[in-house]
Parts: sequence; structure tokens; C-alpha cells
Amino acid sequence: MAILLKKRNVLPGFALSLGYTLLYMSLLVLIPLAGTFLKTATLTWAQFWETIAAPRALASYRLSFGASFIAAWLNAGFGFIVAWVLVRYQFPGKRLIDALVDLPFALPTAVAGIAFTAVYSSKGWIGQYLEPLGLQVAFTPAGIVLVLTFIGLPFVVRTVQPVLEDLEPEVEEAAAILGAHRWQTFTRIIFPAVWPALITGFAMAFARAIGEYGSVIFIAGNMPMRTEITPLLIITKLEQYDYAGATALAVVMLVVSFALLLLINVLQAWSQKR
Repeated sequence: MAILLKKRNVLPGFALSLGYTLLYMSLLVLIPLAGTFLKTATLTWAQFWETIAAPRALASYRLSFGASFIAAWLNAGFGFIVAWVLVRYQFPGKRLIDALVDLPFALPTAVAGIAFTAVYSSKGWIGQYLEPLGLQVAFTPAGIVLVLTFIGLPFVVRTVQPVLEDLEPEVEEAAAILGAHRWQTFTRIIFPAVWPALITGFAMAFARAIGEYGSVIFIAGNMPMRTEITPLLIITKLEQYDYAGATALAVVMLVVSFALLLLINVLQAWSQKR
């Protein structure tokens, strides 16, 4: 008589684990997002369009997405340099600098905003020397980009750093022995290996910057049509009890963010297949 053996999953308790995962994701992500769309659905199409296409809203979109994009690009460049230095060189204070990279993760965003405002204001340590030159950082879009660059740097460094650690220096030495100069070694060996991680870090820094609120409101000045970000405009509508208008702006941010992140993920997948 044949003995029938019950087929087991590779991971024991998969059904229960999957149930907990779906419940957890539903409570924290899916249900709140669905509530946002349902609340927005209470508006007519004319009201929805009037809310999201208002001049003040359009100005906040340009500032939020524009500043986040610039900050993410700055982080992609300087984050790669920081990761390269931490991986390739030994120097006094290396562990301290490596720990400081994670400071934006631990530092409350409001503290970061206050610190940057104090330093770059017209009477700050650095701002007092920039103002006579006609350069104003605090309460301008430049200050917003500066703060968003600060909070997004760890995402790029910590994403690129492990890839550089796995890239053995012997590969570069072999390229040099075969006659490749430094630029060829970088463009044909180092950059292709780091490119997917760099794109991932860029996407994470960009996504983090889009939703930033605490640090930006202190250094931005919050002037409508000039230095008002979309998250602040959403908070303003909530304080005015305009919940449908606030969720309408939130839906725009969600849709655009998802579209940009999808595009970046497609580019990342394409680069990995090359």
C-alpha cells in the first residue's frame, strides 16, 4: 500500500505568515490609501480640477518636485563620492564620518530644519557672509534643496556602498595592466556595476524628499507661490477643514510619485539586462 506523503511548503507556516502580512499591509498602507481616494471621490470632477489646478497648487508642485529632483541628483553625485571614499581609502576619522552619514536617519527632521535655518539665515554663522554677496539661502528654494539634500544623502551612500565593497580593486588593476586609463576604467567597469544601485538610491532619496515636511517648513519661509511646498498646502487645507481638497492634493502627489518611481524602476531593470 502506497504511503501518501503530505506535500509541505518550503517555508513552514506560509499561509499564516501571508495572512499576517496582508493584514499588516492593509492596515498601514492599502486602507489609508483607499480612504484618500474615496474621500477625493466626494468631489465632482470640476471641483477636483479646480483644487489641483489652482495657481497656488501648481506653484507648490513645481517647488516640491523640482527641489526633490535637484536634491536627488546632488545626492546621486556626492553620495557616490562619499561611498567611494569610505570604501576605497583608509584615513583617520573614517568611522566617525561613516557614522555621520546615518545622522539624518536619527536626527528629528524639525531639528535639522531649525539648525539649517540658524546657520544659513542672514545672521547665521554662514548666512551672514553670504548675504553681502547677494546670496540668500534661508527662506528661498535654495534652502529647501539644501535641506532635502541633507535628508536624502544616506539613501544613496548606503545603497552604493555595498556594491563598491563587492567590486574588488583587482578588477581595476587588471584594467590598468591591459592599458585602460582611469576614465575608461570608470566608464566601462565601475559605473556599469554601480549604476543599478545608484538609480535605486536616487529613487529612494527622491521619494523621501517629496514627502518631507518637518525640516522644510522652518527654512522655506512658507510664502505662497514662492516657497510653499505641497505637503504644507495639504496641512493648510486640513486646518481649514477642507478634507476633500487636502486628499485631492494628496492623490496628485501619490499618482505622480508612483509614476516617477515606476519609470525609475523600469530604467533600473533595463540597465540590469544590458
